Amino acid sequence: MKLQIIKQRSLWWAISGAVVLAGILSMLISVSRPDIRAPLRPGLDFIGGTRLQLERDCTQPGNCDEPIDVAQVRNIMAEQGLAGSSIQVLGEERQALSIRTRDLNTEERTSLQAALTESLGAFDPQRTQIDTVGPTLGRQLFIEGMLALLVAFAGITIYLTFRFQLDYAFFAFVALFHDVFVTLGIFSILGLVIGLEVDSLFIVALLTIIGFSVNDTVVIYDRVREVLQLNPGEHINDAVNDAVNQTLSRSINTTLTTLLPLVAIFFLGGETLKYFALALIIGFIAGSYSSIFVASSLLAWWRERTGKAILAEAVTAESADEPESGT
Repeated sequence: MKLQIIKQRSLWWAISGAVVLAGILSMLISVSRPDIRAPLRPGLDFIGGTRLQLERDCTQPGNCDEPIDVAQVRNIMAEQGLAGSSIQVLGEERQALSIRTRDLNTEERTSLQAALTESLGAFDPQRTQIDTVGPTLGRQLFIEGMLALLVAFAGITIYLTFRFQLDYAFFAFVALFHDVFVTLGIFSILGLVIGLEVDSLFIVALLTIIGFSVNDTVVIYDRVREVLQLNPGEHINDAVNDAVNQTLSRSINTTLTTLLPLVAIFFLGGETLKYFALALIIGFIAGSYSSIFVASSLLAWWRERTGKAILAEAVTAESADEPESGT
Protein backbone atom coordinates (compact mmCIF):
# COMPACT_ATOMS: atom_id res chain seq x y z
CA MET A 1 0.00 0.00 0.00
CA LYS A 2 1.31 3.42 -0.96
CA LEU A 3 0.87 6.20 1.59
CA GLN A 4 -0.73 9.35 0.10
CA ILE A 5 0.90 12.07 2.23
CA ILE A 6 -0.15 15.06 0.15
CA LYS A 7 -3.79 14.03 -0.33
CA GLN A 8 -4.46 14.17 3.42
CA ARG A 9 -2.04 16.92 4.39
CA SER A 10 -4.82 19.04 5.94
CA LEU A 11 -5.46 16.20 8.39
CA TRP A 12 -1.76 15.93 9.36
CA TRP A 13 -1.50 19.69 9.86
CA ALA A 14 -4.71 19.76 11.93
CA ILE A 15 -3.40 17.03 14.25
CA SER A 16 -0.10 18.83 14.75
CA GLY A 17 -1.81 22.19 15.22
CA ALA A 18 -4.19 20.80 17.84
CA VAL A 19 -1.38 19.20 19.88
CA VAL A 20 0.83 22.31 19.71
CA LEU A 21 -2.05 24.67 20.60
CA ALA A 22 -3.04 22.50 23.58
CA GLY A 23 0.57 22.70 24.78
CA ILE A 24 0.75 26.48 24.34
CA LEU A 25 -2.55 26.88 26.23
CA SER A 26 -1.17 24.73 29.04
CA MET A 27 2.01 26.83 29.17
CA LEU A 28 -0.04 30.04 29.42
CA ILE A 29 -2.06 28.56 32.28
CA SER A 30 1.18 27.48 34.00
CA VAL A 31 2.61 30.99 33.75
CA SER A 32 -0.54 32.41 35.37
CA ARG A 33 -0.44 29.91 38.26
CA PRO A 34 1.20 31.45 41.36
CA ASP A 35 2.77 28.12 42.34
CA ILE A 36 4.48 27.67 38.94
CA ARG A 37 5.00 31.08 37.24
CA ALA A 38 6.75 29.47 34.28
CA PRO A 39 5.67 27.65 31.08
CA LEU A 40 6.73 24.36 32.68
CA ARG A 41 6.88 23.47 36.35
CA PRO A 42 10.59 24.06 37.12
CA GLY A 43 12.45 21.53 39.23
CA LEU A 44 14.95 22.08 42.00
CA ASP A 45 17.82 22.12 39.47
CA PHE A 46 16.64 25.42 37.99
CA ILE A 47 15.21 27.45 40.86
CA GLY A 48 17.27 26.21 43.79
CA GLY A 49 15.99 25.38 47.28
CA THR A 50 15.42 22.29 49.40
CA ARG A 51 13.28 19.26 48.56
CA LEU A 52 12.25 16.70 51.17
CA GLN A 53 10.76 13.39 50.09
CA LEU A 54 9.31 11.44 53.00
CA GLU A 55 7.32 8.21 53.24
CA ARG A 56 5.46 6.95 56.28
CA ASP A 57 6.76 3.82 58.00
CA CYS A 58 3.81 1.49 57.45
CA THR A 59 5.42 -1.33 59.47
CA GLN A 60 4.34 0.53 62.62
CA PRO A 61 0.78 -0.34 63.75
CA GLY A 62 -1.77 2.37 62.93
CA ASN A 63 0.77 4.64 61.27
CA CYS A 64 -0.80 4.40 57.80
CA ASP A 65 -4.49 4.06 58.62
CA GLU A 66 -5.33 7.41 57.01
CA PRO A 67 -3.85 9.11 53.93
CA ILE A 68 -1.72 12.22 54.44
CA ASP A 69 -3.86 15.38 54.51
CA VAL A 70 -2.41 18.21 52.39
CA ALA A 71 -4.20 20.87 54.46
CA GLN A 72 -2.58 19.52 57.62
CA VAL A 73 0.85 19.63 56.00
CA ARG A 74 0.22 23.16 54.79
CA ASN A 75 -0.61 24.27 58.36
CA ILE A 76 2.62 22.71 59.65
CA MET A 77 4.61 24.51 56.95
CA ALA A 78 2.98 27.82 57.86
CA GLU A 79 3.83 27.30 61.54
CA GLN A 80 7.46 26.74 60.51
CA GLY A 81 7.48 30.02 58.55
CA LEU A 82 7.44 28.17 55.21
CA ALA A 83 4.01 29.11 53.84
CA GLY A 84 3.88 29.08 50.05
CA SER A 85 6.06 25.98 49.71
CA SER A 86 5.15 23.38 47.09
CA ILE A 87 3.50 20.30 48.65
CA GLN A 88 2.61 17.04 46.90
CA VAL A 89 1.15 13.87 48.40
CA LEU A 90 2.39 10.87 46.42
CA GLY A 91 1.58 7.19 45.98
CA GLU A 92 -1.64 5.25 45.45
CA GLU A 93 -2.18 5.03 49.21
CA ARG A 94 -1.12 8.70 49.62
CA GLN A 95 1.43 7.84 52.31
CA ALA A 96 4.40 9.69 50.76
CA LEU A 97 5.15 13.40 50.76
CA SER A 98 7.25 15.69 48.58
CA ILE A 99 7.94 19.22 49.80
CA ARG A 100 9.89 21.87 47.93
CA THR A 101 10.75 25.03 49.78
CA ARG A 102 13.40 27.71 50.04
CA ASP A 103 16.95 26.75 50.89
CA LEU A 104 16.93 25.39 54.46
CA ASN A 105 19.91 24.99 56.76
CA THR A 106 20.42 21.84 58.84
CA GLU A 107 18.64 23.23 61.91
CA GLU A 108 15.58 24.31 59.90
CA ARG A 109 15.37 20.91 58.15
CA THR A 110 15.57 19.06 61.47
CA SER A 111 12.88 21.26 62.98
CA LEU A 112 10.58 20.73 59.98
CA GLN A 113 11.04 16.95 59.97
CA ALA A 114 10.33 16.79 63.72
CA ALA A 115 7.11 18.82 63.29
CA LEU A 116 5.95 16.62 60.40
CA THR A 117 6.71 13.43 62.35
CA GLU A 118 4.84 14.67 65.40
CA SER A 119 1.68 15.49 63.40
CA LEU A 120 1.69 12.85 60.64
CA GLY A 121 3.43 9.88 62.26
CA ALA A 122 6.83 8.23 61.87
CA PHE A 123 8.59 8.32 58.50
CA ASP A 124 10.78 5.52 57.14
CA PRO A 125 14.41 6.80 57.35
CA GLN A 126 15.42 4.43 54.52
CA ARG A 127 13.01 6.21 52.15
CA THR A 128 13.78 9.76 53.24
CA GLN A 129 15.53 11.88 50.61
CA ILE A 130 16.74 15.46 51.00
CA ASP A 131 18.11 17.49 48.06
CA THR A 132 19.46 21.01 48.25
CA VAL A 133 20.51 23.28 45.37
CA GLY A 134 21.59 26.88 45.94
CA PRO A 135 19.73 29.57 43.96
CA THR A 136 22.92 30.70 42.20
CA LEU A 137 23.73 27.19 40.99
CA GLY A 138 20.12 26.65 39.89
CA ARG A 139 20.15 29.86 37.83
CA GLN A 140 23.51 28.91 36.31
CA LEU A 141 22.20 25.45 35.30
CA PHE A 142 19.17 27.05 33.65
CA ILE A 143 21.23 29.62 31.72
CA GLU A 144 23.73 27.00 30.53
CA GLY A 145 20.90 24.69 29.47
CA MET A 146 19.24 27.43 27.41
CA LEU A 147 22.62 28.36 25.91
CA ALA A 148 23.18 24.74 24.86
CA LEU A 149 19.79 24.71 23.11
CA LEU A 150 20.53 27.97 21.27
CA VAL A 151 23.93 26.71 20.12
CA ALA A 152 22.32 23.48 18.87
CA PHE A 153 19.66 25.41 16.93
CA ALA A 154 22.29 27.72 15.42
CA GLY A 155 24.48 24.80 14.34
CA ILE A 156 21.55 22.96 12.75
CA THR A 157 20.45 26.13 10.94
CA ILE A 158 23.91 26.60 9.43
CA TYR A 159 24.11 22.93 8.43
CA LEU A 160 20.67 22.88 6.78
CA THR A 161 21.24 26.18 4.97
CA PHE A 162 24.43 24.90 3.31
CA ARG A 163 23.11 21.39 2.59
CA PHE A 164 19.70 22.25 1.11
CA GLN A 165 17.96 25.07 -0.68
CA LEU A 166 16.41 27.72 1.55
CA ASP A 167 12.85 26.34 1.49
CA TYR A 168 14.03 22.84 2.41
CA ALA A 169 16.01 24.25 5.36
CA PHE A 170 13.13 26.48 6.51
CA PHE A 171 10.55 23.69 6.66
CA ALA A 172 13.02 21.33 8.32
CA PHE A 173 13.37 24.00 10.98
CA VAL A 174 9.57 24.27 11.29
CA ALA A 175 9.44 20.50 11.90
CA LEU A 176 12.17 20.90 14.51
CA PHE A 177 10.19 23.52 16.41
CA HIS A 178 7.10 21.31 16.10
CA ASP A 179 8.86 18.44 17.89
CA VAL A 180 10.23 20.67 20.65
CA PHE A 181 6.85 22.35 21.21
CA VAL A 182 5.01 19.03 21.32
CA THR A 183 7.41 17.77 24.02
CA LEU A 184 7.27 21.05 25.96
CA GLY A 185 3.49 21.14 25.73
CA ILE A 186 2.94 17.60 26.96
CA PHE A 187 5.33 18.15 29.88
CA SER A 188 3.55 21.41 30.68
CA ILE A 189 0.23 19.53 30.78
CA LEU A 190 1.78 16.85 33.00
CA GLY A 191 3.09 19.63 35.27
CA LEU A 192 -0.47 20.89 35.73
CA VAL A 193 -2.11 17.47 36.07
CA ILE A 194 0.35 15.44 38.16
CA GLY A 195 2.82 18.13 39.29
CA LEU A 196 5.66 16.84 37.09
CA GLU A 197 8.77 19.03 37.31
CA VAL A 198 11.44 19.46 34.63
CA ASP A 199 15.12 19.28 35.56
CA SER A 200 18.49 19.46 33.78
CA LEU A 201 17.91 16.00 32.26
CA PHE A 202 14.95 17.49 30.39
CA ILE A 203 17.34 19.87 28.59
CA VAL A 204 19.50 16.87 27.62
CA ALA A 205 16.36 15.15 26.29
CA LEU A 206 15.46 18.20 24.15
CA LEU A 207 18.96 18.32 22.65
CA THR A 208 18.73 14.61 21.79
CA ILE A 209 15.27 15.07 20.24
CA ILE A 210 16.56 17.90 18.04
CA GLY A 211 19.36 15.69 16.68
CA PHE A 212 17.04 12.74 16.02
CA SER A 213 14.37 14.85 14.32
CA VAL A 214 16.81 16.57 11.96
CA ASN A 215 18.39 13.24 11.00
CA ASP A 216 15.02 11.79 9.95
CA THR A 217 14.01 14.91 8.01
CA VAL A 218 17.36 15.07 6.19
CA VAL A 219 16.93 11.44 5.01
CA ILE A 220 13.49 12.20 3.51
CA TYR A 221 14.63 15.48 1.95
CA ASP A 222 17.63 13.76 0.42
CA ARG A 223 15.32 11.23 -1.21
CA VAL A 224 12.98 14.00 -2.47
CA ARG A 225 15.95 15.72 -4.08
CA GLU A 226 17.14 12.47 -5.68
CA VAL A 227 13.67 11.72 -7.07
CA LEU A 228 13.44 15.21 -8.58
CA GLN A 229 16.91 14.99 -10.10
CA LEU A 230 16.09 11.63 -11.73
CA ASN A 231 12.65 12.79 -12.86
CA PRO A 232 12.74 16.60 -13.34
CA GLY A 233 9.32 16.53 -15.04
CA GLU A 234 7.62 14.92 -12.05
CA HIS A 235 5.21 17.01 -9.98
CA ILE A 236 6.46 17.85 -6.47
CA ASN A 237 3.44 16.13 -4.89
CA ASP A 238 4.26 12.85 -6.63
CA ALA A 239 7.97 13.24 -5.82
CA VAL A 240 7.23 13.76 -2.11
CA ASN A 241 4.85 10.80 -2.01
CA ASP A 242 7.46 8.59 -3.71
CA ALA A 243 10.27 9.78 -1.41
CA VAL A 244 8.26 9.25 1.78
CA ASN A 245 7.12 5.78 0.73
CA GLN A 246 10.68 4.80 -0.21
CA THR A 247 11.99 5.83 3.23
CA LEU A 248 8.90 4.87 5.27
CA SER A 249 10.14 1.44 6.35
CA ARG A 250 13.48 2.88 7.41
CA SER A 251 11.85 5.67 9.44
CA ILE A 252 9.42 3.32 11.21
CA ASN A 253 12.01 0.64 11.94
CA THR A 254 14.56 3.17 13.23
CA THR A 255 12.00 4.79 15.51
CA LEU A 256 10.65 1.51 16.87
CA THR A 257 14.08 0.08 17.64
CA THR A 258 15.03 3.35 19.36
CA LEU A 259 11.83 3.35 21.40
CA LEU A 260 12.25 -0.20 22.72
CA PRO A 261 15.10 0.57 25.18
CA LEU A 262 13.45 3.88 26.13
CA VAL A 263 10.22 2.10 27.05
CA ALA A 264 12.27 -0.35 29.13
CA ILE A 265 14.00 2.55 30.90
CA PHE A 266 10.64 4.25 31.52
CA PHE A 267 9.22 1.20 33.28
CA LEU A 268 12.36 -0.24 34.88
CA GLY A 269 14.92 2.58 35.04
CA GLY A 270 13.82 4.10 38.33
CA GLU A 271 12.44 7.53 39.17
CA THR A 272 15.58 9.43 38.13
CA LEU A 273 15.48 8.29 34.49
CA LYS A 274 11.73 7.66 34.13
CA TYR A 275 10.71 11.10 32.87
CA PHE A 276 13.93 11.58 30.91
CA ALA A 277 12.93 8.45 28.95
CA LEU A 278 9.36 9.76 28.62
CA ALA A 279 10.59 13.04 27.09
CA LEU A 280 12.64 11.10 24.54
CA ILE A 281 9.71 8.80 23.72
CA ILE A 282 7.42 11.78 23.08
CA GLY A 283 10.08 13.68 21.13
CA PHE A 284 11.11 10.74 18.94
CA ILE A 285 7.52 9.90 18.03
CA ALA A 286 6.86 13.59 17.25
CA GLY A 287 10.11 13.72 15.24
CA SER A 288 9.17 10.77 13.05
CA TYR A 289 5.64 12.12 12.59
CA SER A 290 6.81 15.61 11.61
CA SER A 291 9.48 14.31 9.21
CA ILE A 292 6.98 12.12 7.37
CA PHE A 293 3.75 14.14 7.54
CA VAL A 294 4.67 17.77 8.21
CA ALA A 295 8.07 18.74 6.75
CA SER A 296 7.55 16.96 3.43
CA SER A 297 3.94 18.11 2.89
CA LEU A 298 4.82 21.73 3.76
CA LEU A 299 7.66 21.66 1.22
CA ALA A 300 5.29 20.38 -1.51
CA TRP A 301 2.66 23.00 -0.60
CA TRP A 302 5.21 25.82 -0.75
CA ARG A 303 6.63 24.72 -4.12
CA GLU A 304 3.12 24.64 -5.57
CA ARG A 305 2.39 28.16 -4.31
CA THR A 306 5.65 29.57 -5.71
CA GLY A 307 5.26 27.96 -9.15
CA LYS A 308 8.05 25.43 -8.61
CA ALA A 309 5.88 22.33 -8.54
CA ILE A 310 7.74 20.86 -11.54
CA LEU A 311 11.53 21.18 -11.43
CA ALA A 312 12.08 21.23 -15.21
CA GLU A 313 9.60 24.09 -15.70
CA ALA A 314 11.15 26.06 -12.82
CA VAL A 315 14.65 25.70 -14.29
CA THR A 316 13.40 26.78 -17.76
CA ALA A 317 11.67 29.82 -16.29
CA GLU A 318 14.78 30.85 -14.37
CA SER A 319 16.92 30.47 -17.52
CA ALA A 320 14.49 32.63 -19.52
CA ASP A 321 14.63 35.35 -16.87
CA GLU A 322 18.46 35.54 -17.01
CA PRO A 323 19.94 38.14 -19.48
CA GLU A 324 21.80 36.65 -22.47
CA SER A 325 25.60 36.99 -22.28
CA GLY A 326 27.38 39.28 -24.83
CA THR A 327 24.33 41.42 -25.64
